[in-house]
Amino acid sequence: MRGSLKAYRQVNVESQKAEASPHKVVQLLLGGSIDKLLQAKMAMDSNQVAKKGELLGRTMEIITHLKASLDHQKGGEVAANLDALYDYMLRRIAEANAESDAATIDEVIDLLKTVKEGWDAIPAEHHNIKQPA
Repeated sequence: MRGSLKAYRQVNVESQKAEASPHKVVQLLLGGSIDKLLQAKMAMDSNQVAKKGELLGRTMEIITHLKASLDHQKGGEVAANLDALYDYMLRRIAEANAESDAATIDEVIDLLKTVKEGWDAIPAEHHNIKQPA
């Protein structure tokens, strides 16, 4: 049953991404990174070292993708600040993994929530809505 639920969630996320505007994709990635960090904390609490490492690694992949997608030409200072923040988050996640430090994971979750709240507050007319084919 667990495997089926996990497969359904993956298909659901993939279908949302396929139909989503770039704005929505970033929302999904930010939300997914927060979810992965929460799962990593649970794995840490239950001493599942391999699972913790896998989840933190996947979170780092998401943040690396977000960092790589920044448009420094159009984004200017905001893109530069996000770039530095994503670098900081990646370092902190690596530290949290090495030290099994839940407080550091909480710090990164709080940072991601702040970024997501800002992203969610962008008015719809600025979302770069994907046009139907």
